Amino acid sequence: MTWSILARDESGYFGMAIASRFFAVGSLCVHSRRGVGALSSQALLNPLYGPAGLDLLAQQLSPEQTIAKLIADDQGREQRQLHILPFKGLPAAHTGAACVDWCGHILEDGLSVAGNMLAGPKVIEHTAQAFKDTRGKPMGERLLAALDAGQAAGGDKRGKQAAALKIHNDEDYLQLDLRVDDHEEPFVELRRLYDKSLERFQPFLECLPGRHRPSGITERSEIDAHIEQYLARIKGA
Repeated sequence: MTWSILARDESGYFGMAIASRFFAVGSLCVHSRRGVGALSSQALLNPLYGPAGLDLLAQQLSPEQTIAKLIADDQGREQRQLHILPFKGLPAAHTGAACVDWCGHILEDGLSVAGNMLAGPKVIEHTAQAFKDTRGKPMGERLLAALDAGQAAGGDKRGKQAAALKIHNDEDYLQLDLRVDDHEEPFVELRRLYDKSLERFQPFLECLPGRHRPSGITERSEIDAHIEQYLARIKGA
């Protein structure tokens, strides 16, 4: 009932996007941790996979070893789908034998796409290709293009309802966390939210306290100047 993309750029930062004919798909499926990895639990999802999987990756287990441990004692494993993209190295995935067709996954260096209950394999194939074809653009733009391509290829075979986009850079908190929980046109609405976030939210977050600047920027004039410079930069791109 869902397909998702996990991506990693040259800096090791993560981008994640997910879509489904299921309410609030962005709430429990996708997880990430700075310097560790990203994962998505879907089909008959197991929300416990998120924190536990990231803990295992942080202990230097490979994605394959992490998946093996997560599903070992889970009696519902054959109804679940899980894919993991680590901070470094290749991704891994589990698509249970009882997942609803069409179901499957694509694993490449820095990229993992998986889905179930889809119109066909072209959904994840086109999702992956669109992401690769937009190399050089901002992560958010690439993820939106990937979702659009997957939907154009048929998407969730039951229809559309929810979508989400998350970006995790070099902070312990997310750089961007957008969700459309219930909408007739979730991809259009997700794009609208993304464009709105560029107006002030994304540049404002760059002014907040972080790992390399514990106090952030506190002077309102400096914050406003940074936002203006950010907007000028993306308009000129």
